[in-house]
Amino acid sequence: MKIAQISPLYEAVPPRLYGGTERLVAHLCDALVELGHEVTLFASADARTKATLVPVRDQAIRLDPAPLKSDLAAHLHQLALVRQAAETFDAIHFHTDMLHFPLFEDLAQRTVTTLHGRLDLKDLPSVYDHWRGFPLVSISDAQRAPLPRANWAGTVHHGLCQRAYAFSPEPQGYLAFLGRMSPEKGPDRAFAIARRLGRPLRMAAKVDRVDEAYFEEVVAPLLRDPLVEFVGEIGDADKSAFLGGADAVLFPIDWPEPFGLVMIEAMACGAPVVAYDCGSVREVVEPGVTGFIVADEAEAAAAVKAAARLDRHAVRRRFEERFSAVTMARRYLEVYQRVAAAPASTRRAVVAA
Repeated sequence: MKIAQISPLYEAVPPRLYGGTERLVAHLCDALVELGHEVTLFASADARTKATLVPVRDQAIRLDPAPLKSDLAAHLHQLALVRQAAETFDAIHFHTDMLHFPLFEDLAQRTVTTLHGRLDLKDLPSVYDHWRGFPLVSISDAQRAPLPRANWAGTVHHGLCQRAYAFSPEPQGYLAFLGRMSPEKGPDRAFAIARRLGRPLRMAAKVDRVDEAYFEEVVAPLLRDPLVEFVGEIGDADKSAFLGGADAVLFPIDWPEPFGLVMIEAMACGAPVVAYDCGSVREVVEPGVTGFIVADEAEAAAAVKAAARLDRHAVRRRFEERFSAVTMARRYLEVYQRVAAAPASTRRAVVAA
């Protein structure tokens, strides 16, 4: 198939540091090419994948030092380039939420739109009700809950290239937290768990501008504890050692997580995951195999102790079986083919089991 992938422009593909959606787009592009498909990626010029690149701007938006820039203008330019080449593709896969809907309404039946964020926002239902011709893909079944009547074409869990993450058979005696320093990600909960156990905690996290006040008021005082080491924001090159060295990776979220890429990154390195029971967690973590699902700090502390008994080789195997990039790519191919094969009269309601 000839497939277009349209990535957000906020991070490079894959990101140099923190970033979820753009990382998934990179791994999906490479896996589709490895499976023999012709893939064209519309992204910033610093993208590095096996796909043919159509550069939209000179570099990703977030790390662009230019003082004045417009993310809306950049994405509209991107959509214009996709529209010009649209007739050359069998499937056009958008990862940019609903921005393309007005411009591609007449081609909706040849598109697939993966929704990567939370869907419990006030203004979303009217958009997905109005543009029902666009087949949508969720990244977990839990993500769909706020929009049960949307035009869902399937659920495809995230996947990662196995070669990108090194397996660590032996942990190095600390707990790990990887993510954003934001209330919904629960860095304060991670600290409380580590303090309860008296265990070292290493934290690798990004601080967004919107979270600066929370970081200064809530998290920064916790970092003065000698048990805590804050290593800042890290990229792919450092993740294997960071995650693989952990006795357990803490995922103490307090929001309806659409997927939670950190969980499968940890599994790829052989590290068990201790996660709070929110959003997609039940679809990702297998209790007693790849980690534990908990409801509070006491359960989390007990789960960390139990995690030491888990087989780290089995954790890695389950990642390879369930969350590899090739597995993800094959599931997307099923969606592309199913959408393309649907009669025009039924394409407005393509729903997968």
